[in-house]
Parts: sequence; C-alpha cells; structure tokens
Amino acid sequence: MGLVLGCGVVHSNVIYDRKALVIDGQRRILFSGSIHYTRSTPEMWEDLINKAREGGIDVIQTYVFWNVHEPTPGNYNFEGRYDLVKFVKTIQKAGLYAHLRIGPYICAEWNFGGFPVWLKFVPGISFRTDNEPFKMAMQGFTEKIVNMMKSEKLYESQGGPIILSQIENEYEPQEGKMGSPGRAYASWAANMAVGLDTGVPWVMCKENDAPDPVINTCNGFYCDDFSPNKPNKPLMWTEAWTGWFTEFGGPTHQRPVEDLAFAVARFVQKGGAFVNYYMYHGGTNFGRSAGGLYITTTYDYDAPLDEYGLIRQPKYGHLKELHKAVKQSERALTSADPTVTSLGSLQEAHVYTSESGDCAAFLANYDTENRAMVTFKSKQYNLPPWSISILPNCQTEAFNTAKVGVQTSHMEMISTNTLIQSWQTYNEDVYPVYDDFGSFSSGLLEQINITRDITDYLWYKTSVEVDESESFLKTQELPTLIVHSMGDGLHVFVNGELAGSSFGTKKNTRFTFTEGINLHAGTNVIALLSVAIGLPNVGIHFEEWSTGVLGPVALEGFNQGRRDLSWSNWTYQVGLRGEDMSLFAPSSDSSIDWTTVSLGVQNLPLSWYKGYFDAPEGDEPLALDMSTMGKGQIWINGQSLGRYWMIDSTGNCSSSGCGYTGIFRRTDCQVGCGEPTQRWYHLPRPWLKPTQNLLVIFEELGGDPTKITVSTRSLNTVCADVSEYHPSITKWEPVAHLNCGSGKSISSIEFASFGTPVGKCGSFLRGDCHASKSNSVIQQSCIGKQGCSVAISSMTFGEDPCPNVLKRLSVEARCSPTP
Repeated sequence: MGLVLGCGVVHSNVIYDRKALVIDGQRRILFSGSIHYTRSTPEMWEDLINKAREGGIDVIQTYVFWNVHEPTPGNYNFEGRYDLVKFVKTIQKAGLYAHLRIGPYICAEWNFGGFPVWLKFVPGISFRTDNEPFKMAMQGFTEKIVNMMKSEKLYESQGGPIILSQIENEYEPQEGKMGSPGRAYASWAANMAVGLDTGVPWVMCKENDAPDPVINTCNGFYCDDFSPNKPNKPLMWTEAWTGWFTEFGGPTHQRPVEDLAFAVARFVQKGGAFVNYYMYHGGTNFGRSAGGLYITTTYDYDAPLDEYGLIRQPKYGHLKELHKAVKQSERALTSADPTVTSLGSLQEAHVYTSESGDCAAFLANYDTENRAMVTFKSKQYNLPPWSISILPNCQTEAFNTAKVGVQTSHMEMISTNTLIQSWQTYNEDVYPVYDDFGSFSSGLLEQINITRDITDYLWYKTSVEVDESESFLKTQELPTLIVHSMGDGLHVFVNGELAGSSFGTKKNTRFTFTEGINLHAGTNVIALLSVAIGLPNVGIHFEEWSTGVLGPVALEGFNQGRRDLSWSNWTYQVGLRGEDMSLFAPSSDSSIDWTTVSLGVQNLPLSWYKGYFDAPEGDEPLALDMSTMGKGQIWINGQSLGRYWMIDSTGNCSSSGCGYTGIFRRTDCQVGCGEPTQRWYHLPRPWLKPTQNLLVIFEELGGDPTKITVSTRSLNTVCADVSEYHPSITKWEPVAHLNCGSGKSISSIEFASFGTPVGKCGSFLRGDCHASKSNSVIQQSCIGKQGCSVAISSMTFGEDPCPNVLKRLSVEARCSPTP
C-alpha cells in the first residue's frame, strides 16, 4: 500500500493471479466493506472507517454517484457529502485500501440508478447499449473521476489507497436482453476503462463475459458456486449481502450473522480471495436520493454498523473473529490449492498445505438440522448444523461460524425532553392551484418529461362542465372518477376538497384511483397531484421509463354514460407553491403568511409546518419520531432529511424468531409487520446549531406535528451467551465480554446463569443446571464499569453445578450513563 514513511511515499503495483490480488509482490486475502460517502455526513466518515478497520476490514468500497456530481451537464459538485477526494483520503489516513466502483450505472437503490436525469433528454440516447450519445457521456464522466483521482495521486500505483476500480454494474442480465449491441457495449466499456491506465485492476460484477484483463466478480447472498471466466483470475465477491433494503409498506429484513459467516467461510474455503460486505454501513438516503421506487429513507441494511454508525452486535464482532481466523490462515490459503476429503454424508474438510509447511483447514457441516461429530487428523470436532470451523494450524479450532461468542447489543430509541416549539402552518394552494398554472396540453403528459425530477410533485388540472339535468344531482348518487396512474402516488382534489388518495407498490407501481366524487352544476375543477417516490434504478432503456398520470381518466354516472377526460385540456404545474417559495429554507421570505398551529386543525392534507428546537445535549445519534404524521418530507435548517411515510408494513414476520440454518432468502427473517415501516428518521448532529434549529415538514395526508419528538439512539442492553468450550483465537479458556461503550457503564444485571440456561438476549431463562453464585460473580465483576470480561469456567463460579455436562454462561446487563 502507498504509505507515508518519513518524507517519502511507497509506490506499489497491484496485479493479480489465480489465487489473489497481489499487492507489492504479496498475495492478499482481503475483506472489504461498502460505505457510501453520500449516505452519511463528512463528520461521520473517519469514525465509520476506523470502526471498519477495527472490525478486520482491509478495503472500503464505494460507488461513485454520477447524478450528485454532475447535476447539470458539465457542472460538477464535489462539496460536502459529495467530496469524494476527501472520503478517499480519509480511507488512506486510516491505513486501508479503497475500491472505487465508478459504474457509472450503480443501481444501489439510488434514484435513477445513479444516472443524472438530464441524460434521459440527450438527443438520440439509448442507455446501457452500443449507443454513441450514451457512450460519450459515460466515458466523459468516467474520465472525469479517474483524472481527479490521478491528480490527487490516489491510485495505489501512485502511492494512494485505490487498489481496484469497477466499470458498469451487474450488466449480464441486461446484456442478454440487448443481444449483440449489449455485448458490444460491455466489451467497449471494459476496453475504455482499461485504456485509462490507472495502474490497478478493473472488475465487472455479474458479467461472466468480462474481457481480459477485467476480472468478473460475484454478487449475492452466497457465491461458493461462482468461478471466474478465466483460470488466471482470482475468485472475488464484490457484494456479500449482509441484509436487504427496506421498502415503504414492507417489513425490515435481517440476516443472521451465523449464516453470513457461513457463506463467507464457504467462499474462502473454496479459494475466495476477496469478500466485500454490502453493506458494512448502509446509512441514510437523505433528500430525494432513494430510488428503485418506494425505497425508505433508512438504508440500514442490517449492516455491521447501523444507519447511525453504531456497532451492531453480534454481527460486527462475530465477523471480526472470522476475519482474524482467516488472516491467520492467509499464507496457506494463498500458496496452495485445497485437498477436499469427506468427513461424513454432509461433512467435508478443505485442507490447504503449503510447501513451506503452513497448514489451514476448514471443517464443514452442511446438514441443516443436526450437529456432527467429525474426526480430523485423529482429533474430534463438534460441528453445529450449517456451520464451518476454521483451524488456522490444522489443529486448533479458532472459529466456528455458528458459535457466536461476542456480546449481543440491543439499541433503543429513547425520547428526549427536547421541546419543538412555536409551531406554525402554511396551507399549500389547492384551488385555484396557481393563477399562472404553468403549461397547457390537450391530453395527459408523462411526469418526468415535465418535472425533470426537480421535485416529487406534478399537478394535473382540468375542468368538467355539469348540466343541471344530470340525474346524479337529484338522486345524490355520486359519479365515479377513475384515474389510471403509472405511479407512484396520487392525491385527488375536486373543487378544492380532497376526494381521496391512492398509491402503488414496489411490485406494481401502476394503480387505479376509483372513488365517488361530489360535482355540482356548472364548472368543476379536478386537480390531480401526482407523486413520485423515487425513480426506477434497475434496467436498460432508462430513456423509455414513464411515470405519472397517463390515463385513461374518466367519469362514470352521467346521463350520456362514460365521459373520457384523457384528451381534455389539461394544465400542469411543476412542484408545490411551498417549494417554489423555499418554505424549508431558513432564509425564506419573512412576509409569507404562516399561522400559528391550533388544536384540532393539524390533520389537514397538503400542509406545511415549521417549529424550532434546541439541540439535545450529549453525542448520541439523534432521530425524529414521526409516528403522528402521515406522509411527506422533512427539512432541518434547510437540509433535507428525506421522505417519510407512516405506512404499516406487511410481510412474512414470524413470532418464533429466525433460524440461521439452510439457504437464506430475503423473504426470511422479516420483522416489524403491523408497524410503520420507518418510524424514526436520522437527524445528523452536524446539521444542528446549539439553539433555534428550524424543522420544516411538508405533510401530504394529514398529521399532528405538535407530537413529533426528538429521540436518541442508545445502547441500553448488552448480553453474552458463551459456552465453556467456545473456540478462541487467542486463548484456550473462553471469556464472556460485555461493553456499554463510551460514556456508559453497567448499572444492573438483569440475568446471569452459568449452567444450562435457555433462550436468547431479552428472554433468557434458567435451565435445570445453575451455579448459585452466577449473579453475584457477574455483579462483582461488572457493575459500575464500562466493560468487563468473565472467564467461563467452574473455578470462576466456585462450583461445577453439573459435572460432565457442557455448560454456558448467559448474561443480560443494563447500561446507563456514567455519573
């Protein structure tokens, strides 16, 4: 790696062979973690990267986000959260490598897949195929990023941290649809990238025909069945999914760390040399950056570092132990091929033995239900179901993927005593919508073609004449309005009153609004507010995608039957009046007629609210509890926190918990059903002032802003659950560790038992075997301390409560602020 040593800089080459990446002449097994600079604040970067390093991560991987860097053609933005150079230099400062996934198509649940929307309007363009306008724009941006990195000397060949770059992204599924133009484009993209002469290898993920010298890599929950397309290329996994993203209306996804560790160990035992966790820190989709339709503002991803940058245990710690065990095996893994031997019907050993005498073994049990006692080199090993044990010296079990010995941490959202005061409201114009209503058209127009995605909102307005002779005026049977929408949401106003709202879903963005509406004799105004909830992020012909109200729009219940409004005269207004007036900005026009919020008038649709609050003391992460609101957007001191929506989640949640054995699918391990998909919204402390912080809300459906609260994300419960024969990398005697983190100490022991306790953190119960001094020993060792360690042995607890029985120690402790 390029490290500053005294007054000089060490320059090293990055090449590869079939075993691994070779950095400065040394083959390396590398663990990488995805951290996206745009999904956190610059003030968070150093802490996130340092935590990754402490977790055994060697490489930080990030996409490069074209749409934020080039918002309009030729005009670039690399400031604040978009300061890519600063982010890469922060990686370098921590002594880590970097993997730059330039794309520039990135997917990533990011708006428009990372493409700037202006690209859609380039004449003659066709996305991600052998199309000259697209290739010219793509090459221009790729060169911009590469030249920027070169000018700052950030490639490893220049003494910088970047050891890998990626061009395109998951193109193979699209290439098959495109045929020969797709194959030509993939080959062009690879050759264009290699021609930029970065001095480091390029990769293409999910691209089996990646041309030499580009390395094709794997993405997925598992990659042990993947092989590179040439025997001289290393086995690389660019996205090991640590969880899954969340959609409004869907559940929260979790992936057991035992299964994730099993997947990684299985990949490494086959010869895998590079594993990147997607995500290692997911972060937050601030502003309107979430894409892929209905994607939440949180991008937590059940990652080892949670959305707020806090360590998620046991996932973080268990993977850290895995990394240590693999690193101890690195010399054998990179200098030999495995010998595979059977240890049973569903058990096997992968053994690496080098000419220099290094030896490492992986003992695997693929049985999803039963433990297995296997014999290897005349010694017995107990393998839990669906697990792999790593023996760095072919003798000592240093790690087992299913034996979790690190603490479990339970985070809680704790309401602060912060008061949000001086609430005022401004009602968005509904009827008449605007005097200068905007553009006119005979017929319905596609939304993005008009808005250019500068806003989520587009008004469609038309008028309907009703004759006094219409029967429904006498019978009071309401005529029915039918509106077909391409997505994503719709609010219908008739004569200035809300007639109803409808929304699509991730699976089916198209939907139909069908409601009876009140019409009177004479002229009636129908105003449709179409709402985009992020643009699609997956596919090929981005230039052809459509959203908004494209019809048909019709009325039923008239004397003459169905009345089609699709080709009526429609007028359009881009965005909201409040957006046009920048109501969210601290410097907005002081003459705007805000009114004080009164009891009973809060639950109004299309309402703006603003209030003020002082920053809570301390340094714990903050969030807004939006549970009393409906749907809309949030700004703090003029910066957008993102979209919010209190829609309840539906899914396949199980009250019995989530097992780790067997092939994991994203439909497994779902939680949160029946609750709002996302209740809390990250409030970055760097965005706050000590006092008088301006909070602005735009509410679409109706809610009570006076009950919005500021919460802290706090570690309040820690647990340990470790057996007396738990594998250990550093010592034979297993140890239970508890730690409340900086500024907190262990205040009480809620449960402690050495013996045969059952259950899990939060629901431990004593078993038939229990050491009577369990609680007193743990209290004496831990109370009042930030952290403590307790040896798991009968000697520690003064007795062996059940001889010849495998015992474990289970502890649950509460954390409180240190006095």
